[in-house]
Amino acid sequence: MATAACDRLFINAHLATMTAGIEPYGAIDADALAVTGDKISWIGRPNNDAPEATEIVDLEGRWITPGLIDCHTHLVYAGNRAQEFEMSLNGATYEEIAAKGGGILSTVKATREASEADLAAESQPRLQALINAGVTTVEIKSGYGLDLEDEVKMLEVAKHLGEINPVRVRKTFLGAHSIPPEFAGDSDGYMAKVIHEMLPTIHALGLVDAIDAFCEKIAFSEDQVRQLFKAADKLNIPIKLHAEQLSNQRGAELAAHFKALSADHLEYIDEKGVKEMAKAGTVAVILPGAFYYLRETQKPPIDLFREYNVPMALATDCNPGSSPTTNPQLMMNMAAVLFRLTPEEALAGFTRNAAKALGLADRIGTLEVGKQADLAIWDIEHPSELTQAIGSNPLHSRYFGGQS
Repeated sequence: MATAACDRLFINAHLATMTAGIEPYGAIDADALAVTGDKISWIGRPNNDAPEATEIVDLEGRWITPGLIDCHTHLVYAGNRAQEFEMSLNGATYEEIAAKGGGILSTVKATREASEADLAAESQPRLQALINAGVTTVEIKSGYGLDLEDEVKMLEVAKHLGEINPVRVRKTFLGAHSIPPEFAGDSDGYMAKVIHEMLPTIHALGLVDAIDAFCEKIAFSEDQVRQLFKAADKLNIPIKLHAEQLSNQRGAELAAHFKALSADHLEYIDEKGVKEMAKAGTVAVILPGAFYYLRETQKPPIDLFREYNVPMALATDCNPGSSPTTNPQLMMNMAAVLFRLTPEEALAGFTRNAAKALGLADRIGTLEVGKQADLAIWDIEHPSELTQAIGSNPLHSRYFGGQS
């Protein structure tokens, strides 16, 4: 007897469920998946137990994976820094570029000058590129406003983009990204403003799903970030952190102390930091785009993450200065070639582990009954192709909450 009717039944498919277990890619002995409403309602083989369906979709042997999740982006910003890139290749130092008005503060200036409508218009194509690549969930950070009005503007734009596009947007407040020009030489003063004015106001507006900071010599100290995290903790705001990208400032240990969702970059993390992340269940978000673009040489300790069972997520880190990309597959390839992640680890980095890095593992990231029907359908013969091909896009179709 048939089970309850469903809205859509996908048949003749290969399923990479990406559930953790024995089978590579979570591939199971099933070739059909049913969707009812916005949820996966059944997985199996079309036989007497298959649900009756309003619509049957024959995938003709294609692969279904969970929709991709980009768990670390700076996607909302104005302007670009292509000329700075050219200056750098011609030998200009970071200090020389900054002296001419370049660097992160050039993006801050452009973002402050942009209207909300203009900022949304500039950011929409970047989000559309991610959607076209199979992304169904994206995290968007603020951090190019660096004052209350413009941080709110960025987060309002991120919220708006999630409302007008078939994609789930998670908003992260990154007011502690850099020190704005009006607080030059007074990082303590600026951090006090972030903690006592910006954070509570943005939280009250309902614009923050998580908080982030840049813990580094050129940004904010461990002690400054600790004070910020204490304030976020009192408001029950989930925590993320840019940590150990350029040096070991013990940021990952601090993040772990606060049970952070993730610590990101991590090129300079040591074994103690990895152990603390493992104890806390904090995800390591690996960002090969910035590593490549900045021509870094210190690689994140992938073997230590494996040894201590720290989940590894991947993300584009889409931003104007150090990872100007909207290509998840290219990041998967870079993670494999530069850091020696396996293709299965790379795909898990954009699905199962990325969901955990956003605190959404109970809703998305794997193909399981009861989870959101966020699906990416690929014209491939094996999931390893998603990592092996350099920047290709074999996406056949994409479903967000069961809708194409």
